[in-house]
Amino acid sequence: MKPIFSLSGIEKRYGSRTALCIERLQLVAGRLYCLTGPNGAGKSTLLSLLALLESPCRGKLAIDGRPLPDRGASRRQLQRQITLVHQSPFLLSGSVGRNIRYGLKLRGLNRREQNRRLLWALQTVGLAGFAHRRARALSGGEQRRVALARALALKPKILLLDEPMTGLDSRSSANLERILDNLRRQGLTIILSTHDDTLAARLAGDEIRLRDGRLVGETPANSERSYPALTESTLCLNPLKMQEA
Repeated sequence: MKPIFSLSGIEKRYGSRTALCIERLQLVAGRLYCLTGPNGAGKSTLLSLLALLESPCRGKLAIDGRPLPDRGASRRQLQRQITLVHQSPFLLSGSVGRNIRYGLKLRGLNRREQNRRLLWALQTVGLAGFAHRRARALSGGEQRRVALARALALKPKILLLDEPMTGLDSRSSANLERILDNLRRQGLTIILSTHDDTLAARLAGDEIRLRDGRLVGETPANSERSYPALTESTLCLNPLKMQEA
């Protein structure tokens, strides 16, 4: 299948510190990917690059086989196809409906279409009937689902999630896992970061393992999970020496 993201020779630095160094990575449309690894592994940096919020210091990032434009209307159009939900999403004061309609208004959608997407998104995340509830008065798990509904209402081609399970109790985590599994089955491309290296197996997703900003392993969905020791062949070719933060 044609990759939706192709990364080649990617390097991202912040000052003298190399945060990410990936020689080659391809992500296929319609699949769920879990980026795993400890803090500082490069998971959030990779998500920021894929969301087109940042640009690599070197290397090539292609979307649907086309090189990524540096700027302009073409890049903005691509950004509209990608939605990133942050680990601690900010919710507006007021109702759940206001939060979800806000981005739709910015896209110029009429009220009828806003309402249609609002109802669909809330139903998708299991919050039907929550449109008039105060967003900030909800539980942490419910707020996380409101943020997900807000992202889904934009009808993204690619959904990115930064540590979506962090801070959730077991019931909220199970609810969110069911939602993500349903979205995967519907063919949405999902890329999420997590500290839980068993999540990919539970969601029938591909696992991409990162450490110190480098790709150290990949495990396709539905394959036996194993975690080999690091070897030279799994590390970035010709990496810059990592500097301590």
